[in-house]
Formats: sequence, C-alpha cells, structure tokens
Amino acid sequence: MISLNLEDIEAVRVNLMPLTLTRPVGALLAGICDTIAERWQRLLPGAQVGFLTEQYLKAKFPAVDSDLTVAGHVLPTAELAEAVAALQPGEYLTDSDGEIIARRGEPQTARGAFAVAAYRRLTDVFGLSKELITRDFPLMTAGRQSQPLSASCTLIGPADRLFIEPGAQVEGVMINTLGGPVYIGARADVQEAVVLRGPVSVGPDCRVRAGARLLPGVNLGPVNRVGGEIGNTVFLGYSNKQHDGYLGDAVIGEWVNIGGGTVSSNLKNNYAEIRLWNYGSRRFERTGLTFCGLIMADHSKCAILTTFNTATVVGVGCNIHGFGYPRPFVASFTDGGLQTTGRTPLKQVLQVAKIAMSHRGVELTAADADILTHLYSLPDA
Repeated sequence: MISLNLEDIEAVRVNLMPLTLTRPVGALLAGICDTIAERWQRLLPGAQVGFLTEQYLKAKFPAVDSDLTVAGHVLPTAELAEAVAALQPGEYLTDSDGEIIARRGEPQTARGAFAVAAYRRLTDVFGLSKELITRDFPLMTAGRQSQPLSASCTLIGPADRLFIEPGAQVEGVMINTLGGPVYIGARADVQEAVVLRGPVSVGPDCRVRAGARLLPGVNLGPVNRVGGEIGNTVFLGYSNKQHDGYLGDAVIGEWVNIGGGTVSSNLKNNYAEIRLWNYGSRRFERTGLTFCGLIMADHSKCAILTTFNTATVVGVGCNIHGFGYPRPFVASFTDGGLQTTGRTPLKQVLQVAKIAMSHRGVELTAADADILTHLYSLPDA
C-alpha cells in the first residue's frame, strides 16, 4: 500500500490564507466532491495520505509514516499519480518551471516534468473551478450508471453530461449541459424551479433551494444549503446561503452562514483590475483579474442584507453586521461592520461553532477548538 504526505509550501500556504488558516492546502476542495488529499486517494486506491503542515494543525491533520512527499497545492491527475507512485528513493518530479513537486527521500535524480494545475493564490480556487469539474466528471462517472432524470425536469444538452447519484431528489429542475457537465451527489435535494448550467457540481447531502440559479463553475462541497443566484463559486462544505442574493467568483469556507438578501460585487464599475488582500505582504495586491467576489473563511457569518464590495476577504470566525459596506479586508474574529467594529470573545466563538456544527451532526472536537484558540492568539490573523 502506498502512502504519501502532502506538504504545505509556506509561500503558497500564506497566499491561500484565510482559507488555509484552518486547514492545510491539501484539504481544500478541488473538483467534484473531493479535496486535494481525497483526489490522491481516488487516483491511488488504498493510499494513505497525510499532511506536513503547521504545528497547530497537526492534531487534526496528521502526517503518515512515509518518505514520499508531494507539494500540497498541486492538483493531481491520473498521469501524475502514476508517476508519483513509481518514484524510487532519491527520485523526484518537477513542474514545467523546474520546481520540485514530488520526491521520495532526498531529491537526487529527476524523473520527469509535468505541466500541472495548482492552487497558488486565492483566486485559483474559483478560477480553476470550471476546468476541474469538467476534468473530474469522467473520473467520477466512468463505468457507472446515472440515476434516471425525472420526467418533471427539463434537460437541455447531452444526457451523458448529467450524472445523478443514488438517493438524490431532483424534481422540476431545468438542467443545461451544453456548456459542461452537471453532477448531483448522493442524497442531494435539488428543488423545483432550480436552474443548473454546467459545469456545475452539487455535492452529497446538499440542498439547493427552490428557484436557485447555479451558473457555470459552481462547486458545492458536502452538506451545503444554497439559494439565490450563484456563479463560478466554490463552497468548501457545511455552509449556508439559503436565500436570495448574488454571489459570484467567490470562495466560501466551512460553517459559514450568509444572511438573506446578502449580495457581493465581483466587478468594479470602472472595470479596473482587482486588488486582493494578501496575508503575506499585508497589503492589497494586483490579481490581473477584472472579476473577483467574496472570499469568506470558516465559521464566519453575516447579517441579512449585507453588501460586500468587490474582492472582499473575510477571515475566520467573523460576525458581520451593521450599516455600510464592510471594509475589503475583515480580520478574523471581527464583530460588527464598517462603523462599529470589535472582537468577538473567544468563548462566544467556540460556543457558536459548537452549536452550528451540531446542527449538521458534527462535533466540535478538541482539535477544532485548539485551532480556533491558536488563531485567536495571533494579532494578524
């Protein structure tokens, strides 16, 4: 049985904050249903995958005993997985720029170079979403039979680009596969008058509320509840955006709650290049993009009718409420809005996290609490 560790490259991990404040890079959602780590396990059946990450994350994300190390931000393919599994002691692989992306022991002999997709900055998480859903669809569905589509639904486009897992409830839905595949996970509830325009992935146990519009690039991890209009957005898992309001070119962490009527801009009125907060440089940096919406990290909430400016970054454990637009960078554990801003007490952060997680049948473990406690002690999180 093969085993490997996904290593956080520090510069990349920092570029992916605040999402990586609470997880290693390899635990980010990447494609249909799977995290990067789970994708390695799918491509290497029976593999044990661990993490080489920050000390405060190790209790929840432990390493495995292995001399095989892979860069955690690299998104695996079947070809790359085969090459990684074949590495012998002292051998390594590089990307097309010559950076080492996999090695067995101390790197001595190069065994190939790969043009790889990777998460190197926050905008890659939503920027690669359409590509990853499209790429993963054959892998997820090969040799398997989709559940039949109900006669109450309307399908526009090729039927072989639609896959419905067992237990999913899909009634009165309009599905368009002309632009890409649509995947609906096990036990998902996709309600009447929903529109799905591929490529779209709805993860297991998700609920897509009646009348929702999921546009190309929407990738829902497990157990999300969504409604309204959403485009090219990744939900990592266990989060709520159940009501009307627009969200586009965005990434939403776990255990997030977005209040009804909340909207997020993803385009400046003057079509200018977007700048996004970077935790490493502690400043707003150019992205080269004209579209970028909300980045909201784990356990953060916002009140009804919250309005986010283009490219707003919200840290961990925030409670956003009050009048006015929140600033384009909201530090972790912020309580308030533009005009009145404080810090939520740690005891309350942990209490709310415990309650929110219990609603989905998940326990706030000691490891979870320790991660939040550690982050609370950092002045710049």
